[in-house]
Amino acid sequence: MKITSVRTAVIDGNFPWVLVRIETDKGVSGLGEAYWGAGVAELVHRAARYIIGQDPTNIGKLMFIIERVLSGEGAQGGTTVTAMSGIEIALWDLMGRAHQLPISTFFGGRFREKIRIYADCHEGDTPDPAEYARRAKEVVADGFTAIKFDLDNENPYTLDVTDDTYPSRQWVEPYNRVIGSQELDWMVSVATAVREAVGPEIMVAMDAHWKFGVNDAIKLAQRLEPLDLVWLEDPTPPHNIDALVQVTRSTKTPILTGESLYTKWGYRDLIEKQAARIISPDIPKMGGLSEFKKVADHADMYYIAMAPHNVASPIGTVACGHVCAAVSNFLVMEYHAHDVEWWGDLVEGGNPLVDGFIPLNDKPGHGLTLNEDVAKAHLKKGSSYFGETPYA
Repeated sequence: MKITSVRTAVIDGNFPWVLVRIETDKGVSGLGEAYWGAGVAELVHRAARYIIGQDPTNIGKLMFIIERVLSGEGAQGGTTVTAMSGIEIALWDLMGRAHQLPISTFFGGRFREKIRIYADCHEGDTPDPAEYARRAKEVVADGFTAIKFDLDNENPYTLDVTDDTYPSRQWVEPYNRVIGSQELDWMVSVATAVREAVGPEIMVAMDAHWKFGVNDAIKLAQRLEPLDLVWLEDPTPPHNIDALVQVTRSTKTPILTGESLYTKWGYRDLIEKQAARIISPDIPKMGGLSEFKKVADHADMYYIAMAPHNVASPIGTVACGHVCAAVSNFLVMEYHAHDVEWWGDLVEGGNPLVDGFIPLNDKPGHGLTLNEDVAKAHLKKGSSYFGETPYA
C-alpha cells in the first residue's frame, strides 16, 4: 500500500478546522485534523511531496522524514508541527481502517470506553457574576459535568491607559501583568458565583490566558483555594517555566498549562520541574497522537494528569479521544463548540458528543465519516475541498 495523495479542506467553524485526507493506491484513506493557523494547510501540502509513494503504516518513519526535510520551516514548533500533526492523525485513521481496528488499539487499548469533555463557556453575557452563574447552569443542564470560564476577557476593572478619562483611584492597566484589588475581587466573585451555581460535584476550571505576573498569579490562586477548582489555567506567560514553578508550589489550587508547547521536547522541563499539576497539550497542534502519548507517559512518572486543550471539529476531537482512552492519567478534554449548532452534523450518524462524554466504539480508525454536504456548506472561503494542491 502506497500513499497517492495528501489533500486538505478548511472548514469555517468557530475556528478554521484544517482537515487532512490521505489516500492510497489500495482505496484505503484516512482523515485527520490540524489545529488552525495561517499557513497550516500550505505546510501540509509542502510536506506531502516527501511521503507520496511511501507506505502509510510506517507512521514514525514518515514523521521523522517530514521533520528532517521541513527543518528549515521550523519543524521543532509552530505551524510546521501543527501541519505535521494533521498528517499524523490522518495516518492513524488510515492505519485503523487498513487493519479494521480502532485507533485506541494501536496505543495499547483502552482504560475507559468514554471520554469526559469539559465545555469552555468563555464568559457571561455581561461582567455581572450572576450572568456567569446563569451560563454555568445552562451548560450543566445540557449534560456537562465539567466547565470552564475565562477570567480575563470581560473584566470591568482593567483600564485602557490610552483613555485619559479613567478614574484615578483605579491604577491597574492591561500591560504590566498586575491585578488590582477591585479586579481581584471581581475574578473571585465570578468563580464563586459559578461554583455556587453548579454545586460541588461539577468540575469547575478558570482560565487566565497567561495574563499575570508571579506575585499576582499566586495572590489569585490562593484566593480561589476555597472553591475547590479543578484548575487555574495559564496564570503566567508561557515563556518561563521556572516562574510557573513558584506559582504551583505556592497554592493548593491546581495549576494547568501546556497548550503553547510542541513535541515531547517542549514538555520536558514542564514535567521534570513539576511546574504544573495538570498538563494541557493541544494534540492536533503539538505533534499528534503518538507525541501526546509520549508526553502523557512522561507526565505519569510524576503523577501529573492530562487535560488536553481542544478546539477541533468532531474529526480531531474523536481521534484525540482514542489516544486519551489509552492513557491512564487522562482527566478531561476540552470542547470549544457549545454554541456551534452544526458541530455534530459535520459527521454522519449523529453528534458524537453525548451528555458531556464521547462514547468510543470499535469502528476502524476514529470511526467517523465526514458529512460531505455539511462540510461543503461550511467550507472556508478560498479553500479547496480536498482538491489538487495549489501550493508549491
